[in-house]
Amino acid sequence: MSIRGTASRQFHVMPMSVNNTGRRGPSHAASADPSPLDMFREQSNKIEELVDSVSGPIRPYLPAIGRFLIVATFIEDSVRIMSQWGDQVFYLHNYRHIPRFLVVIFLFCNVVAMLIGSFLVITRKYTLYAVGALLGVVVSQAIGYGLIFEPKFFLRNLSLIGGLLLVLSDSFSRRQVRFAGLPNMDEKDRQMYIQLIGRVLLIFLFLGFVISGGWSFGRVLVSFLGLIACSLVAVGFKTKLSALFLVVLLSLFNVIVNHYWTYPSNHPNRDFLKYEYFQTLSIVGGLILVVNAGAGKISIDEKKKIY
Repeated sequence: MSIRGTASRQFHVMPMSVNNTGRRGPSHAASADPSPLDMFREQSNKIEELVDSVSGPIRPYLPAIGRFLIVATFIEDSVRIMSQWGDQVFYLHNYRHIPRFLVVIFLFCNVVAMLIGSFLVITRKYTLYAVGALLGVVVSQAIGYGLIFEPKFFLRNLSLIGGLLLVLSDSFSRRQVRFAGLPNMDEKDRQMYIQLIGRVLLIFLFLGFVISGGWSFGRVLVSFLGLIACSLVAVGFKTKLSALFLVVLLSLFNVIVNHYWTYPSNHPNRDFLKYEYFQTLSIVGGLILVVNAGAGKISIDEKKKIY
């Protein structure tokens, strides 16, 4: 056997490869195992494709459904004020110590603003003014009923405001609208930032859910999964899938926990659960708009498209 052949057999034990410096060295494994993040992306992409194929027939109607659900709590509240007018006047006058004539004006303006604003949101007419009127109702009621610093009520209102901002961002057209005293931004810029703020505010509902009520295994599990999905919606990663998960989770939670229809009309818990039910329904409407439109320009999802 020649010396050349022996050397060849000896070096055959360790395969050689050319590294990035140009020198020969031991080769590594052909491919590394996929990371958990890569596996999550792969599976979530498959789920998104499945959801898109299944939801195709109803996708054109999602914006209308979302807008209607967002204003559902305002419609219910206006009907409740009119049907319980005497009780509302009595409470605000005797317990909040507001003069009676101001109470009447306050309630009347709230009912008118909620009914007209809700109608304009649903029909997509004068959306800027409609959203402004409904935002005014949220703030004025929080002050009038003395609930502005109640944690759960405050967080729910933030979520509701987020839903209204998503309605506003959805309504922007291509033409430019100038506002006195504000930097000149086109419609796309305003839509981008308002969409981000609305998306972040929308998730505060779950923070209110976490800090209220007794703890159990089911509550801990729902809170954990919900907070993860909320965080993904806030940063804009797998936004549509995360928002869809929250839509399903909140809808189930709403039916199981806020079942006001099972109580008699004179039960003290009925109105409270009914209020909770319709507020949650409105936040579900905001999430449906996120499912339809996505996260927007300021998001991880959008950066992945660019890079």
